[in-house]
Amino acid sequence: MEQRGLAPSTGKPVRLAGETTVESNLPMRLDRLPWHRWHWLVVTALGITWVLDGLEVTLAGSLAGILRDPRTLGLTDLEIGFSATAYLGGAVAGALIFGYATDRLGRKRLFTITLLVYLLATAATAFSWNFWSYAIFRALTGAGIGGEYSAINSAIDELIPARVRGRVDLGINAAFWMGAALGAAGSIVLLEWGLVPVTLGWRLAFGIGALLSAGILILRHWVPESPRWLTIHGRHREAVHIVEEIEKHVDPADLPEPQGSIGIQVRKGTTWSEIWHSMARVYRTRSLLGLILMSSQAFFYNGLFFTYALVLVSFHGVPPESVGRYVFPFALGNFLGPLVLGRLFDTIGRKPMIAVTYGASGALLALAAWLFVRGQLTAFTQGLAWTAIFFIASAAASSAYLTVSEIFPLEVRALAIAIFYACGTLVGGVGAPALFGALIASGSRANVARGYLAAAGFMILAAVAELVFGVSAERQPLESVAEPLSAKRV
Repeated sequence: MEQRGLAPSTGKPVRLAGETTVESNLPMRLDRLPWHRWHWLVVTALGITWVLDGLEVTLAGSLAGILRDPRTLGLTDLEIGFSATAYLGGAVAGALIFGYATDRLGRKRLFTITLLVYLLATAATAFSWNFWSYAIFRALTGAGIGGEYSAINSAIDELIPARVRGRVDLGINAAFWMGAALGAAGSIVLLEWGLVPVTLGWRLAFGIGALLSAGILILRHWVPESPRWLTIHGRHREAVHIVEEIEKHVDPADLPEPQGSIGIQVRKGTTWSEIWHSMARVYRTRSLLGLILMSSQAFFYNGLFFTYALVLVSFHGVPPESVGRYVFPFALGNFLGPLVLGRLFDTIGRKPMIAVTYGASGALLALAAWLFVRGQLTAFTQGLAWTAIFFIASAAASSAYLTVSEIFPLEVRALAIAIFYACGTLVGGVGAPALFGALIASGSRANVARGYLAAAGFMILAAVAELVFGVSAERQPLESVAEPLSAKRV
């Protein structure tokens, strides 16, 4: 039986087939919005995820030398590498579990749950008493962060206007390095300056993340559910209300007429057969591209960054408590890269910029590996080289998350992010810290350089894959880049 109702986009009558189909221009209304302080709320409340992740990773790296001290946990190099692998393994599991739930239960519900998981787990890490407790708590912390990736990336892409989606997404991902800088600064204050005993300083350092996330829980209360997700799940009137509330804060003169509309068939969820058909058949080459981009940057980052402190201590004689001063400029370069280069991803375009940043990162790391094995890098010059390399590599890595979050249909977006983050991390990231830890433990510069060359090769391969399979998604509505599975002619 057909019923008449109000079109959620225009307020005009529209014929609904059994109340299961709706014509909406809400995506177009969201894309036409000028940048407003409401967008800053979204960026701040959701982008904090990467601050927390950066904080966690940097603390683990900066504290690596301290955790070897018998007065703390007395970990070996291999155990430090394994604990990093545990964190990444937890992130993989969290991404898959929470990513699937995000597409079924909503973006907002899940980015609240995952932040709670992170808060409790990182607080527990501060009370670790041996290697196994530390590794387990790190795995649970990773699960919270992994789940955040799916919920947050999908929410951001669905709330931010298409014309600035690239630079905003890259900038938010760069917030990882704000957390990294904070973690480095915290390690300097708590450890190098000797304000507290070494047996207590590392525990206080992990407490920083718990305090930050507690405050962000309150801020996230004001971020709405994605209107796109609500419409597909039969809550289009709620979606209309959200968009109307946003538009109330914008001068009507700044709101051009929305261009077009889209028909949506309401659904409760997406079947596994639809997910498989979409990702393995319809978007097969996009899936291959996502896997390559995520795997290469995961190996590159997780191998090099998690063990950077060990290289400084083992090959350059840097005192463990002074590692933070080398990590801080490194983190700063990583943060500035996406901010400086991000605009180009929306103007020059996705394909050329992704290919250039991946390729340049790989080439520069290969050069650094050659200098390292010849003993021509000091702690200072290696720090400069890493800062320059990762200034570019940070934009490349951020673009991988941008790519997988915008090239698949809305119904599988969060799960797609989770799958490619998980696969990429499993293929290129989980084993990388343990591998590089073993290479460093060998005491051979040549072995470490071989690891660097492998990471460089992965990045160059990804650059080629982007040129072949890349999607020109710049300034395009998400519905144009990948039509929703529930799209229907009306």
